[in-house]
Amino acid sequence: MRTPSRRWRMLGVPLLVTTLLAGACGGGDGGGNDGGAADPGATPATTPATPQASQSSGGRVTIPTSAFADLPPELRKTDAQPMEVTDALPELCDQEFRSGGRSVTASAAMTSAYKQPKDPPENVPYGTLHQTVFAFEGTGAADYLRRVRGAMDSCQSFKEAGGTVTVRSEPMARTGNEALLVTVTRPATGLDGSPADGQATSQIIVIRVADAVTVVHDQGWEGTSNDPALTDDIAAAAVRGLDSWQR
Repeated sequence: MRTPSRRWRMLGVPLLVTTLLAGACGGGDGGGNDGGAADPGATPATTPATPQASQSSGGRVTIPTSAFADLPPELRKTDAQPMEVTDALPELCDQEFRSGGRSVTASAAMTSAYKQPKDPPENVPYGTLHQTVFAFEGTGAADYLRRVRGAMDSCQSFKEAGGTVTVRSEPMARTGNEALLVTVTRPATGLDGSPADGQATSQIIVIRVADAVTVVHDQGWEGTSNDPALTDDIAAAAVRGLDSWQR
């Protein structure tokens, strides 16, 4: 049982989304550019209007805040806040979740905290979500899922301080056009990073809807385990966000 060792303080930072010019990302399909650097001349999205992007026009593509997961009220602990794409994307054996390639037309990331439905208001969050959204052109979105699947096949475990981390991936049925669920299990640690009894799990949900992909990193609060029972709810919220934008 989690105790309210300290209260979560909500930050009044406005919701912002980074945007990029189409085709501005460097590197080929195998490159490590995640498209996370903000365009200095970009205007943050302030409305959920669907961007009209041409695959060859080189025009600006804006990812609206409505493209991100909006959790149901019983799970929502804090409103989402913007964060850097490079900080939001998880890294396992390597930079498996970087986008790479010139087919990325925009990227943005946000973070939020969630709770269990029956948690009292004074409790600390149960977990955090770091969510990245990529917009692609051509076959870029499907190619990204293919690359991530291949990377997960090659990354079933790795070493880090404290022991061995195991990685298991599996397809998620009836989730967007295609989806992958990655479960990461590592030795548990205390708040100070010292070894603790047991293991801690986190999950990474990768979903494609049309020409967009989202990567949702679900982690328990301060090094604890996430709750896999909430995975379907989180994935459904992510699909609703992408679907409202892409379709």
